[in-house]
Amino acid sequence: MYDPLLDESLASNAPYPSSYWADVAGVPPKDDGQLNKDITVDVAIIGAGYTGLSTALHLARDHGIKATVLEANRTAWGASGRNAGFILKSSGRKPYASMQSQWGEEVMRGIYQEMCAGVDTVKSLIAEGIDCDPQESGYIRVAHKPDMLKSLLATAALQKKMFGYDIQEITREQLHQNYMADNNAYGAIRYQDGFGINPLKLAWGYQKLAQKAGVTIHCDTSVEKCYQESSHKTTQQSQTTQILHTPSGIVKAKKVVIATNGYSAKNFHPLIKSKSLPVLSQIIVTQPLTPAQLAACNFLTSNVIMDTRALKYYYRKLPDNRILFGGRGAITGKNAADPYYANRLLAVLKTSFPALGSLRYDYAWSGWLCMSLDDMPHVYQNEQQSVFYAMGYCGSGVSFSVQAGKRLAQKVAGVTVPNLPIYQTPLATFPFAPLRRVGQWGYFQYGKIKDRWL
Repeated sequence: MYDPLLDESLASNAPYPSSYWADVAGVPPKDDGQLNKDITVDVAIIGAGYTGLSTALHLARDHGIKATVLEANRTAWGASGRNAGFILKSSGRKPYASMQSQWGEEVMRGIYQEMCAGVDTVKSLIAEGIDCDPQESGYIRVAHKPDMLKSLLATAALQKKMFGYDIQEITREQLHQNYMADNNAYGAIRYQDGFGINPLKLAWGYQKLAQKAGVTIHCDTSVEKCYQESSHKTTQQSQTTQILHTPSGIVKAKKVVIATNGYSAKNFHPLIKSKSLPVLSQIIVTQPLTPAQLAACNFLTSNVIMDTRALKYYYRKLPDNRILFGGRGAITGKNAADPYYANRLLAVLKTSFPALGSLRYDYAWSGWLCMSLDDMPHVYQNEQQSVFYAMGYCGSGVSFSVQAGKRLAQKVAGVTVPNLPIYQTPLATFPFAPLRRVGQWGYFQYGKIKDRWL
């Protein structure tokens, strides 16, 4: 499997991974085909996932700028088409209490409002007619140990106080009786918002909206090199052009947006070098549960669910009564297809629901998510205001990536964005960057100990 910490480029023309989403999504929308000539454009966007499509859509709609999107494979071939489809008001992995302590209440509230705006933007775009199988609203955080329930309740109390958030406190008995009888859950809190969708169909919907707005999308067009070329007009002023090499054509652009996130190839561009850690997430989708199996688990809810482990598990019941279950995958791309990781997830699922002892999975796949050093996404640019990026969603990018794309469009168009750290500071460089995988392995070992004993 492609490994962004090891591979210098991402190959073109790869089919979608063999996933549940690709099987049920239907026929993908047509794009503009592989780029097969040299072109000059105002804005080139690298990557046709949520971030790139949102940037292109908002550039066209809000600023009258018709961007050209370049995608190595298919629309949403990367994380946008492989994730669990959780729409959440999430800010990466950094708690709001930590933001408040570091930056003050005003900044913390500003970031919270941006996360809320991300969900609102997704909802408004879905309302334009995107068929992405949205399920009932509700997001359940379950305590995987009795003492973690205290932590969850404290989080709920803090968020109620800070944001007036409507959060329901649920005992173990209420959870088992009214939602699902998860043996590994010792109570929960439930947010009234948050919901599940088919992430690939959502991305296809964004593509259709962008194309309708005049955006050009070239799939099967990998960007192999991206660099800047300067031409001096006078002794006082110079103009820069971004040069993008693809297999069958060269693109010259005034401005470039890097929207590759966890799939950014090694050494692709100095602006993002050593500024992220790509981490594999693994997902399985089971056989459809029979009415008897559903009853034995009292699986009544279609809410999205996540636990409190350091190495989190997440799951949801899909519209056809299959269970999607996810967690961490292999550390390297070379080991991504090892069935150990899918089998481990199935084994954990069965500890939660012992009545499913004979259940098998029909689908298993993995994909790269993008971790930042400070556990926050960042939308930033170079000094010349000619190369822009949005990265570091930390596994929580399905909704915020769309807001990030909206803010990227504003930055590209020269419009002022909110004065928040996620928009005004770059991604931090990882110290000892060549050893990132060693640090990841160490964190996984710590997580195992913490989740079981601490």
